Amino acid sequence: MKKLSLIMSTLLIVFFVTSCSTSKQARTLKKTVVGNWQLKSITTEGITGKIKAQVLDEADFNCFIGSTWRFDKYNNLGFYTISKNGAECVAVKRNIRWSIFEEGGAPKMLQYKRVDAKYKDMDEAKAGFRFTILQLNDNGMQLKSDITFEGRPASFIYNFVKL
Repeated sequence: MKKLSLIMSTLLIVFFVTSCSTSKQARTLKKTVVGNWQLKSITTEGITGKIKAQVLDEADFNCFIGSTWRFDKYNNLGFYTISKNGAECVAVKRNIRWSIFEEGGAPKMLQYKRVDAKYKDMDEAKAGFRFTILQLNDNGMQLKSDITFEGRPASFIYNFVKL
């Protein structure tokens, strides 16, 4: 009976460890994301004409074009910086905590949450931001963010190049 109990306990521990671990694909994606990136462009799906829209609870999406992003390897921290551009864009640097999110059968997502200088959540009432990973390799990254624009589903596509 003790042997059966030991085997069952061991199997239960193995189940919990493997169910909570990240997949090999997520670990590979994380390794590829690590480093410095620049947001080269943002395109839209489901939106026609010229728009003015705030993204990521921060600034107009045009302010993000040219922004630099850093994703650290060991501590899942990083930051993004937006440069001042006339009166429209204010210079800002935001610390972030990031990871790869995976949910059974769904596309992998890059997620982040803004943190303060002591790495405490800035927006505790908010869950943060998630982007579907459309394309990721050593040179480029394309992320998709689904939104509602004028009552209709739409998306922003963020196109990054690795620095």
